[in-house]
Amino acid sequence: MKKIINTSKAPAPIGPYNQAVLSGNTLYTSGQIALNPETGELVLDDIQTETKQVLENMKAVLEEAEMTFENVVKTSIFISDMNNFAAINEVYASYFNEESAPARETVEVANLPKFVNVEISMIAIK
Repeated sequence: MKKIINTSKAPAPIGPYNQAVLSGNTLYTSGQIALNPETGELVLDDIQTETKQVLENMKAVLEEAEMTFENVVKTSIFISDMNNFAAINEVYASYFNEESAPARETVEVANLPKFVNVEISMIAIK
């Protein structure tokens, strides 16, 4: 059985999907971009600020499912420019304990929703 996870503390879905789905003890999140959930505006000041907003949105989704970044077992990071990898990784690292960090892939893509620079999705387990 699956439970739909949605919170007003993260951007509302803009299509036929939900912020996350909890199936048993496993949470599958949709990708988050740097939309401010209060204003609906993109936060694109610089790549670090953009990445921080993405991770804060993801934090809100995890919290709605009664989880934290410690529950995350896998992340997928999609970026529009691999030259931003180091800056994104620096912000990303501040959200995880290096010894228990999840598995991850980082992939450069041609375009992302709303032409943002970074999108992150996660799988977490209770």
